[in-house]
Amino acid sequence: MNITEIAPDVYRLSLYVPEANLQFNQFLVKDDEPLLFHTGMRGIFPEVREAVAKIIDPADLRHIGFSHFEADECGALNDWLAIAPNAEAVCSFVGAEVSVNDFAARPARGLMDGDTFETGKYKFRFIQTPHLPHCWEAGLLFEETNRTLFSSDLFTHEGEVEPLTEKTIVEPARETYLSYNAGPLAGYQPYTRQTESNLQKLIALEPKTIAAMHGSSFAGDGAQALRDLGEVMRELL
Repeated sequence: MNITEIAPDVYRLSLYVPEANLQFNQFLVKDDEPLLFHTGMRGIFPEVREAVAKIIDPADLRHIGFSHFEADECGALNDWLAIAPNAEAVCSFVGAEVSVNDFAARPARGLMDGDTFETGKYKFRFIQTPHLPHCWEAGLLFEETNRTLFSSDLFTHEGEVEPLTEKTIVEPARETYLSYNAGPLAGYQPYTRQTESNLQKLIALEPKTIAAMHGSSFAGDGAQALRDLGEVMRELL
C-alpha cells in the first residue's frame, strides 16, 4: 500500500491490482475528527487498515465518506464501523435511504446538496451529482479550506501511475473510456440530461486538487480539468 500526502493532511492510500490494471485509492484526512473517503473492498480491508494506522489510530476515525453504493466505495464500511466506535458513514440522503442504512451496522448521515460539516480545521461540502460518475445516489465531497475535490470514479485511468501529477489526467481518462467502451465495461459511466449541470457545479468549486479514486491525483487548475473531462464525455458517451 502506497501512502502519499497529496494536499495538507490529505493522504492517498493506494493499492495497485495488476489483474485489473488499476489503482484503488482511499483518502484519509487527518484532523480532530478524521475522515476516510472510500473504504475499499472488504478483501483489502487489512491493507487499508494498516495504512491508516501509520497516520492515525484507526479507532479514532469519525467520518466515512463515499460517492455511491459500490464495493470499492463502501464494501468495508462495516469493518470500519466495528473498529471505530464513534465513526459515522457520510453519504447522500438517497444513498442512505435506499441502500446504506439497510447494509450498515449503524445508520448513515444522509446529506442533501450543499450540506456542510466540519472535522476540526477543515470544512466539507456535499455536492449531489446523480449519475455522475454513476448511480442515482452519487455525490462528491469538497474540502473548502484547501479546495480538494474527492472525485470518486471521475478521471479514472488505468495503470500503476504516480500518486500526484500536475500533468493532465484527462487524456489518460479518455484512453480508459475508449478501452472500457470496447469491452464488457461499456456504459460504466452514463451521459444524461443532468451531466452538464452536475459538471458545472463541480467547475464552480475551482478545486486545486482532485483526489481521483483510480489513477493519479491532480494538482492544478481543477476547473479546467473538469471542463476538459466534460468535452471528452460529450464526445465518447
